Amino acid sequence: MTGAILLTLKLAGLTTLILLLVGTPLAWWLSRNRVWWKDLISAVVALPLVLPPTVLGFYLLLAMSPQNAFGAFLKAHFGIVLPFTFEGLVLGSVIYSLPFVVQPIRNAFEAVGRGPLEVAATLRASPLDRFLTVALPLARPGFLTAAVLGFAHTMGEFGVVLMIGGNLPGETKVLSIAIYDYVESLEWTQAHILSGGMLLGSFLLIFTMMLIEKRSGRLY
Repeated sequence: MTGAILLTLKLAGLTTLILLLVGTPLAWWLSRNRVWWKDLISAVVALPLVLPPTVLGFYLLLAMSPQNAFGAFLKAHFGIVLPFTFEGLVLGSVIYSLPFVVQPIRNAFEAVGRGPLEVAATLRASPLDRFLTVALPLARPGFLTAAVLGFAHTMGEFGVVLMIGGNLPGETKVLSIAIYDYVESLEWTQAHILSGGMLLGSFLLIFTMMLIEKRSGRLY
């Protein structure tokens, strides 16, 4: 039980960090560009919101397989085999939780508007300076929301992690899989403990986020 908890926290934390690093420039680009194919990229990013997790997990498993181009490339050049490994779970989690991080950050950037950035430009601030000293601080509540949603969503994954990682203790057996195992074997007490812990943890995450956002609103 402890191993599944630690593995889930590790997966959620690492996934959230990667998503913030990858999602921030993507959200900035989506919020600022007006090219005609931006909506196509937005639709691709949002696809995990409506696509059944098992379907996404199935196609990711096929893509990661050494019998297909992407998986064969990773194995041949880096010696990496992703299916049924923790690294595979991380990649699948990043893709599955991408819209939960990108969309709040994009909304925050769009809420900043062009006015503050244009004012900074008149003061001869470079594009990078405007992004780092104006856009990022003003969009801070969006980053908080994105981090909480990305972390919580990854914690609750089931279909994607089961398809990609299977059920290997200490390697891919996260909390959602452990709960499923306990229910399947009629071990209700253990299932209640893990499920209740996830319910309480999710509530505390959301409640804390709301309090911080409320405080941030007062400060600004």
